[in-house]
Amino acid sequence: MSAYGSDRSERFDCDVLVIGGGIVGLSTAYAISRAAPGTRVVVLEKERGPARHQTGRNSGVIHSGIYYRPGSLKARYAVRGAAEMVKFCAEYGLPYEVTGKLIVATERTELPRLHALVQRGRENGIPVRELGPAQISEYEPRVRGLAAIHVGTTGVCDYKAVAAQLAEASRADIRYGAEVTAVDRRPWGVAVRTATGAVVRGRVLVNCAGLHCDRVARLAGDEPGMRIVPFRGEYYELARPELVRGLVYPVPDPAFPFLGVHLTRGIDGGVHVGPNAVPALGREGYGWSSVHPRELAGTLAWPGAWRIARRHWRYGAGELRRSVSKRAFTEAVRRLLPAVTEADLRRAPAGVRAQAVLRDGTLVDDFLIREATRTVHVLNAPSPAATASLPIGREVARRALAHLG
Repeated sequence: MSAYGSDRSERFDCDVLVIGGGIVGLSTAYAISRAAPGTRVVVLEKERGPARHQTGRNSGVIHSGIYYRPGSLKARYAVRGAAEMVKFCAEYGLPYEVTGKLIVATERTELPRLHALVQRGRENGIPVRELGPAQISEYEPRVRGLAAIHVGTTGVCDYKAVAAQLAEASRADIRYGAEVTAVDRRPWGVAVRTATGAVVRGRVLVNCAGLHCDRVARLAGDEPGMRIVPFRGEYYELARPELVRGLVYPVPDPAFPFLGVHLTRGIDGGVHVGPNAVPALGREGYGWSSVHPRELAGTLAWPGAWRIARRHWRYGAGELRRSVSKRAFTEAVRRLLPAVTEADLRRAPAGVRAQAVLRDGTLVDDFLIREATRTVHVLNAPSPAATASLPIGREVARRALAHLG
């Protein structure tokens, strides 16, 4: 018999209470329904629908896992998740396409990093083909480079549609417009109050709040040891999408978690160009005019934010320059696609990356999941979290169910 006695159904509204209706929270609910049918799950989402922030504001890429350190959660979950995401989309009739992508070196200084990516891809079990300039043109006639690699397992899909399907298939009680304002955690479970005054009681709490995950952790009485420092990803749309057949990326700088300005042909046939990564002035700061003073003050009060700025100011200056100058942004694109002009680039909606930063200024590189009493916190799940959402959801679900006992 449960330790909570025969009145369990009266004492609790659910077994697992999930905060956050993005793709990770919904994947967790979906995984619980598969692993433990009959487990009652409530998902609280502050917006009026699912996937309104990180999930619904990215370029829709199904990442291969080539960038990530062998053995890391990102590497394991991205490789596994890419195959599972394709299977999920096929099973539910959601739009997707396995396009492959090029990673292109345009300068000789990038060649060692490109070769390192080849080795990393092979260590992660990813099929990689090395290309010379003539072979680049076979895949992308308008793209120019000294060398490239082709990664065949990369694809694109519609993550908003995936999130909506996860919500339906999970059969969870998903409550929209339910912003969490207080958490009362006790040895027996948790009670959460929303902005409307409603109280929801669960036996286990799962924090998948994304841009607000550190705040929710502190509401629960846990010090996460990190803060979310938001970075805005600024995109353009290509007015001449015929210039690009698929996905084209530069060689990334391993010192940063960003992949550089790239070109992505989405599932709708349009081509997104970006993102340019700049500090956001709020957790949901999707433009320079979106200023949230209290959140900005919280970011500036975190020592790690200042240490990032001191350590990477040169890189940041370049990003800021491309943010305020369309000409500078165009120059960055022309390194890969010389035919692009300023007139070819049209502003597109921006996204915000929830980047976990430690007190010493370290950018958390891997997914970060921590546990406390009857609680599981997902504290760092930026890209490729959408790609990896199904295995991440299973891992979070496993931990949550273990707390049920």
